[in-house]
Amino acid sequence: MRIEEYALVGDMQSAALVGMDGSVDWLCLPRFDSPSCFTRLLGDESNGFWRVAAAGHDRATRRAYVEDTLILETVWETPTGAVKVIDFMPPRHANPDLVRIVEGLSGTVEMTTEIRIRFDYGRIVPWVRRSNGHLHAIGGPDSVWIHSGVPLRGGDYRHQATFTVAAGERVPFVFTWHPSHEPEPERIDPMEQLAETRLLWREWVSRCGYRGPWRDAVVRSL
Repeated sequence: MRIEEYALVGDMQSAALVGMDGSVDWLCLPRFDSPSCFTRLLGDESNGFWRVAAAGHDRATRRAYVEDTLILETVWETPTGAVKVIDFMPPRHANPDLVRIVEGLSGTVEMTTEIRIRFDYGRIVPWVRRSNGHLHAIGGPDSVWIHSGVPLRGGDYRHQATFTVAAGERVPFVFTWHPSHEPEPERIDPMEQLAETRLLWREWVSRCGYRGPWRDAVVRSL
């Protein structure tokens, strides 16, 4: 995709690029200047990505940020219903997190997710194991956990799943990075972090004193 088809979510210490196809194609952790763990932006699928999308649909219907925040909502409309995917990075506590919440808007929608973790700009294929139903990947100094109620199937150096979301349902995914020599970090509550993230950005934007005709564009650039 063209670079203008990507949206950015971040926590002021790093950021992810999310495409109109629902794929995270760039993410460096734990900092902006760290090696990436998703690098499809500069290569292909073998360099790592994480896609959450409506099954059989290559492109989302629309997307927008929630008010003056860096919380991204991507809407998928299908013949059977509609869903939105909420992407954000919560305020940094001990470790960086990327949260993706699939929320049913109407009807029922079959969703797919596929993730290929590749550390060091796509050069390192991690060792992945399942622990209490969640995925744990280790490669050199990097380690990530993927927490979700959706069971991910492994094969061909990737993990994927198909699941159905009905109106009013929420299916969260939490991607957490930490140094590989440290124990598993404490899990976050994705819904609590969504509220905390919204509050963080509202407070941050409130310091902007510009009230001119292009305020929305100014705030978004900031």
